[in-house]
Amino acid sequence: MKKQDTPLRTGFTTGVHATFAFWVALEGIVDTQKCCHAISYKGDNDDLDVTKGCKITVMFTYNKADLILNPIAHNPYVLGKLSLYAGVGVGVVTKEGLKPPKGYPAINPTPLKAMEDVYKKYDKKITLPLYATIAIENGEKITKQTANAKVGVLGGLSILGTTGIVKPISSAAYIDSIATEMGFIKANGYDKVVLTLGNSSFSQAKKHYKEEQIIEIGNFVHDAIALAQKNEIEKVFFICGIGKATKVMQGHKNTHNRFGNIDFEALKVLIAHELDVEIDTEVTKTVKGITTQLSEKSEAFYNLIKRDAEKQIKQWFPNISVETMIVR
Repeated sequence: MKKQDTPLRTGFTTGVHATFAFWVALEGIVDTQKCCHAISYKGDNDDLDVTKGCKITVMFTYNKADLILNPIAHNPYVLGKLSLYAGVGVGVVTKEGLKPPKGYPAINPTPLKAMEDVYKKYDKKITLPLYATIAIENGEKITKQTANAKVGVLGGLSILGTTGIVKPISSAAYIDSIATEMGFIKANGYDKVVLTLGNSSFSQAKKHYKEEQIIEIGNFVHDAIALAQKNEIEKVFFICGIGKATKVMQGHKNTHNRFGNIDFEALKVLIAHELDVEIDTEVTKTVKGITTQLSEKSEAFYNLIKRDAEKQIKQWFPNISVETMIVR
């Protein structure tokens, strides 16, 4: 009997957990007329998410002095008689180009709207000004694993969510992150985006460009350039290793192995035609290894892959100006 795979676990976004805690704490202060807080732990799931297991706390009070805020000066969201601030571990937006406005807590529109809808249920029972914070334990530390600082979210994590559901191993989550950075780059007046695949490529990019102009795109080559086009960014500088560049040249829109491998026989034919060299694909099954067979013609090989990778990208996106750098 064939063993069935264990279903991957879904979960809820930080926005759902924050809204739940918001609701409980708000009801608590309305019922008791005393300072109240509620906690929600973001459960584990099978998504690649740095916020798994984090502790989200919402506190309500009638005395603003009770609150412990993200020390970066910011405006609160005003929902009726409520002023909602970023607590410790929740970021503050310091640059233009993101969904939350500059100078406010990093709470995306969907969870903020959900909190506003909850507040409206109790508005008639609230007679005095209310103050609240959303906080994430260790948020200042966890945010270092994200791109928040690069796009101007400082001092903590963002309260995210659109549908409320975190999909397991979600490529959509990674693409959403790329989309956010792309929108930021456009909003801040850059006419070129630098796309990198891998740590070496990212390190190389930082030697020549501001970090906020660089996006680490994983394997999502086609998706990332499509997002550049959507944001009307006309220039793309693409940095990767020789293996990834070869995959792009051969038409791979995603360079992960599960989407296909390099066709070494086709590569052998190309090298023979363009460089007049016969290589033995049985000796090595890596593109890096092929360069050692080419010896003095290895530089011409790099230029060949660079040229044809750019041609392939231009076939996908005729209106995009693309330049490629292959990291050695």
